[in-house]
Amino acid sequence: MSGREGGKKKPLKAPKKDNKEMDEDDLAFKQKQKETQKALQDAAKKAAQKGPLVTGGIKKSGKK
Repeated sequence: MSGREGGKKKPLKAPKKDNKEMDEDDLAFKQKQKETQKALQDAAKKAAQKGPLVTGGIKKSGKK
């Protein structure tokens, strides 16, 4: 048993990703994603302004 074997192993370094050129399809896809993300955020803001939709929940009876 060697003293170097124990302990936490260091993770291997991942190779750096090359910056690739984006074509029109990639740019259109990114733009569409941004628009959908913005729409979701706007919907979340509107939902947060209003009160809760369901106030009741599960009602339990007093029976055992």
